[in-house]
Amino acid sequence: MCIRNTALALIVGSVVLGTAALPAAAQPAKVPPPPAPGSYRAAPETDVDAAALLAQLGNCNQISKGRYATDRGRPANIPVCEHSGAVFWKADMDIDCDGRRTERCNRDTDPSYLPTTSFTESDGEYLNAEKLPFVVVPVPSRIWDYRSSGIRGGSVVAMIHDGKVVYGVVGDTGPSGIIGEASYAAAQALGIDPDPATGGVSSGVTYIVFKDSKVSPIESHAAAVELGEELARRFVAGDAAGAGAARTQ
Repeated sequence: MCIRNTALALIVGSVVLGTAALPAAAQPAKVPPPPAPGSYRAAPETDVDAAALLAQLGNCNQISKGRYATDRGRPANIPVCEHSGAVFWKADMDIDCDGRRTERCNRDTDPSYLPTTSFTESDGEYLNAEKLPFVVVPVPSRIWDYRSSGIRGGSVVAMIHDGKVVYGVVGDTGPSGIIGEASYAAAQALGIDPDPATGGVSSGVTYIVFKDSKVSPIESHAAAVELGEELARRFVAGDAAGAGAARTQ
């Protein structure tokens, strides 16, 4: 999880200065930089238009008892809304690199790295944030309990940014008062800088979670896309029963 604040920036800066004094043998292994801006602008993976999905949301029917902040120390002004078999919010995107250790998601690349995710793959391994597009939801609290809205690990999510739609799953949980976070792979697919330390985007991301949906196995992105497209088509068509029906792919 990437929580930006001044103290963290100072800590990271001191670490960088400290490593410069190490002898060559003690220097940490070099980590490849994230893809250059523009190289990760993947094509949309759905035939459902982003504008159509956004238009269908309408006004916010708020279901959260309070509002969330996008980052620690920021105003709490993000409500969780509900419409036609889906739950949605509009926020920023911080980068979650937690879970299975990979070349781009590890303690060297992410100062907030954790080796676990709240939900696991079918083999019991933690999710791979570098490869799997997934969304982080706040842990249950007095503000909102995602479980009461028919959401669970593996629920299908449509993420929208800059005219693109990318499908993923609910894959991790985060702080109780903060919302707006997704995996390295989700950001990369949306054309957002996926660097867990410095990447993300400060606004303009819409997250639509289809209630009572579940991708199985959770690690199958192809299954998430297939089920997501079906539910998105029903959602845009105004089929509340179809979009909210319990579906497994």
